[in-house]
Amino acid sequence: MILNTELEYKGNLFPSNIISYKKNLDTLSFTSENNVVLQVTVQRDSVLRFRYTTTGVFEKDFSYAITKYASRGYNFLEVTEEEDKYIVTTSKLICHISKIDMRIALFDAKDKTLICEDELGFHWEESYEFGGDIVKMSKTAQEGESYYGLGDKPVDNNLKGKRFENWVTDSYAYGKNTDPIYKAIPFYTGLHHKKSYGIFFDNTFRTFFDFCHERRNITSFWAQGGEMNYYFIYGPQMSDVVSIYTDLTGKPHELPALWTLGYHQCKWSYYPESKVKEITNEFRKLKIPCDAIYLDIDYMEGFRCFTWSKEYFPDPKRMVKELADNGFKTIVIIDPGIKIDKDYSVYQEGMDKDYFCKRADGPYMKGKVWPGECYFPDFTNPEVREWWSDLFKELVEDIGVKGVWNDMNEPAVMDVPGKTFPNDVRHDYDANPCSHRKAHNVYGMQMARATYQGLKKFAYPKRPFVITRAAYSGTQRYTSSWTGDNVASWEHLTIANIQAQRMCMSGFSFIGSDIGGFAEQPNGELYARWIQLGIFHPFCRTHSSGDHGDQEPWAFGKNITDVVRKFIEIRYQLLPYLYTAFWRYANEGVPILKSLVLYDQEDPHNHYRNDEFVFGEKILACPITEPNAKGRRMYFPFGNWYNIWTDEVLEGGQELWVDADLDSMPIFVKEGAIIPKYPIQQYVGEKTIDELVLDVYYKAGEETSQVFEDAQDGYDYIKGRYSLRNFKLLGKKKSLIIQQFKSGKYITPYETLKIKFHGLPFNITKIQIDNEEVLFEDVKLNGDNTIIVSKEFTELHVIS
Repeated sequence: MILNTELEYKGNLFPSNIISYKKNLDTLSFTSENNVVLQVTVQRDSVLRFRYTTTGVFEKDFSYAITKYASRGYNFLEVTEEEDKYIVTTSKLICHISKIDMRIALFDAKDKTLICEDELGFHWEESYEFGGDIVKMSKTAQEGESYYGLGDKPVDNNLKGKRFENWVTDSYAYGKNTDPIYKAIPFYTGLHHKKSYGIFFDNTFRTFFDFCHERRNITSFWAQGGEMNYYFIYGPQMSDVVSIYTDLTGKPHELPALWTLGYHQCKWSYYPESKVKEITNEFRKLKIPCDAIYLDIDYMEGFRCFTWSKEYFPDPKRMVKELADNGFKTIVIIDPGIKIDKDYSVYQEGMDKDYFCKRADGPYMKGKVWPGECYFPDFTNPEVREWWSDLFKELVEDIGVKGVWNDMNEPAVMDVPGKTFPNDVRHDYDANPCSHRKAHNVYGMQMARATYQGLKKFAYPKRPFVITRAAYSGTQRYTSSWTGDNVASWEHLTIANIQAQRMCMSGFSFIGSDIGGFAEQPNGELYARWIQLGIFHPFCRTHSSGDHGDQEPWAFGKNITDVVRKFIEIRYQLLPYLYTAFWRYANEGVPILKSLVLYDQEDPHNHYRNDEFVFGEKILACPITEPNAKGRRMYFPFGNWYNIWTDEVLEGGQELWVDADLDSMPIFVKEGAIIPKYPIQQYVGEKTIDELVLDVYYKAGEETSQVFEDAQDGYDYIKGRYSLRNFKLLGKKKSLIIQQFKSGKYITPYETLKIKFHGLPFNITKIQIDNEEVLFEDVKLNGDNTIIVSKEFTELHVIS
C-alpha cells in the first residue's frame, strides 16, 4: 500500500568527485562517483566538445547541426594529472578539469590567461513529467565581458544583461525584444580583454540563455531535455570564432547563382496572371532592375501545395517561360501543411505511405493552416524527405520555377495555444524516435533540407535556390532566409539592420528582411530608406501583406521611385563585389556583413555599436533610421574611409556627422580598396559583361583585394573553372603600384579592365604596365583619372 503521494523534489544535482579517466584517441572520458560521465573530444586545437551523461551511458551520437565536412584534427594533445585536476593541453587551449566536481576552466595556451570558467558548471534536475533531465550549465562572466550571436533575436547587438529562449515560433508583427521568434541558433560569442571565444550548445530541445540577467556576473544556458552537449571554440579573433562555428555547422553547399543576389519583388499575393505581368512589365518600363517575381499561397488551387489555380494561372508553364523571356525568375511558396482531401494526390500518397506526423497514441497530427485542416509530413524521416524532394519535379523540371520559398515551417498551426504542434507528436528523427519537444526546433530545417534536395535534383545543371523562415544551426548549408513577418515602422528598419548583422555573426549570411515591412504600410520615405539598407543585405527582397496597400518601387511617387532605382542600380553594380564576399563565406565561413565589433574587436567603442556595419571586406554602411533626417552621426572604425559620393577622406576612430538627404546614405570605402563593378543591368544576364570596372581608392601603404567570377550559375566552378583575381596595392607619395595574381581556368567574357583612381595625391605623368612604359592614348587616360588596361596585366605602375 502506497501512502506517500508527494513528489520527491530533489532540486539541482551535481557531479561528485572523479574516480576514473580513460583516453581513446581524441576522446577523453572522466567518470564520477555518482556515475556522471564527462566526455571531452578534441575536435581541433581550438575546438573542444564537452558532453555529459548522468546515467553512465551516452545516447547515440547524432546531430542535425554538425556537418560531416567539418574540419577535424589537431597538432598537439597532452593530458596530465595533478592532485586536484586533470589538465588537457592543445596548441591553442589549456583545459583544467576539477577532480572534485568536474568544473572546467579554459586558458589560452600561449599566454596562460583565463578565457572561460565554470561557476556551478554542469548540473541537472530530474524531469518527473517527461523523464530524462533538465540540463544546466553556468559560467562566471569575466570583467568587461560582452556577448553576441543567437541568430535572429530582435535586440541590440550586445546581449549582456538579457535572457533568451530558443523555440522556433511564428511571430507575426513581432516587436523589438520579442522572444522567441522564427529561428533557434544556440550559439554565442563571448568577448573580454580583447579575446573572443564561442559556445555552441547543440541541443534541439527548448533552450535558454542568460547573459548576466538573473545574476550579475553569471552567464548560463540550459535545456528542457536532452544532453548537456556543447562545443567550445577559441579565436581569439571573433571573426575566427564565427568562421570555425560556420565550418562546424556547415558552409553553404554551393555558391548561389548570381541572379539570386539581384533584387526580388514579392507580395501576399500577386494574382491572377495578368497582375503578375502588369507588375513585371512596369519594372521593365521604368527601368528598375529586378530578377525575381514571387507567387504567394494564392497561386495554388485552394492552397494545396504543388497545385496551380486553374482560374488564376491556367497555363503556368507558358507564363513562367514568358516571364523568363522578360528576365524574371519565378519563385513559388510551399508550406508544410497538406490539406486533408482524398481527391488530392499529395495527401493520398502521404497517407498510403504513412508519412504524416502522429500523436503519441496513434492519431495523425491534425492542424488548421491556410487550406483548412491539414496533416504534416515528418521531415525528420529520411524516406519522407526523399518523397518530398521528388514532389518538386513538375514545378521545377516541367514548369520551370527557379526557386522555392518555405513558409509556416516552424511549424505554424492556427487557432491553438502555442501556435504549433503539441509536445506529444512523434517524430522519426533519422531513426532516433522522439517527441516534438526534441524535433520542434529542427522541423523547419529538415523541411528546407528536403526542399533543397528536390531543387538540387530537378534544377540541375543549375544551382538550387531555397528560402526558409524557420531554422536551426546548420540550415545555412541548404538555404537562404529572411527575418519573418516584420512591420512597416522606423523601429523595424533598425531591427532589420541588427537582425541581419546578428544572423551573419551566427553563421547564416544569406539573410535579408521584408523591405518596407510586411505588416502595415510604409510611407515613401521609410520605403526608400529601407531599400537603401536592403541593397546591402545578401538577400534583397521587398515583401508585403497585400491588405495594407501597394509596396512596389513606384507606389510612392516619382521622387521615391528615382531614389529606389538609384540604389537598386548600385546593388547591381556591386554584384561582383557581393559575389566575391559570398565566395569567401562559402569557402572560409567569413560573414558577409560584419558588425563593427566583428570587424575590429580591439576598439571598445565597437562593442555597443548597432547601426554601422561593414559589407564584405571594404565597404562601410550606416542606414538612416529616423524620419525627416538630413544625415546622422556615425562611428568610423580605425583607418581612413572614402565617402563614395564625394571622395572626401575621413579618419576613423571617431564619431562624426554625415550628410545624407533622402537620395543619399552614409556609404564609405576603406582606403586601399579595389572595388569591382558591373554595368547596370535590368536583370542578371541581360548584358554580356564586356568590361570590368575597378574603383581604386588610393592609400599610402599596402592593401589587398579580390574579385571572384565564374559562369554565374552551374557547377563548373567546382572543377576549377573560376577566375580569382588577387590584387595587391602599394601606394607611395609619388606612385601607385597594383599587382595582379590570377588563378582559375574560367575565361571571363571581357578583355579589358577600366580602372578609376580615387584620391591620387599626384598628377599622373607616366604609366608602366609589366615594366614597360605605355602611351596615355594607349590606355585612354583622361581628366577623371580613368585608364583602360588588359585584364591580363601583372603589374601596373602609375607615377607622378
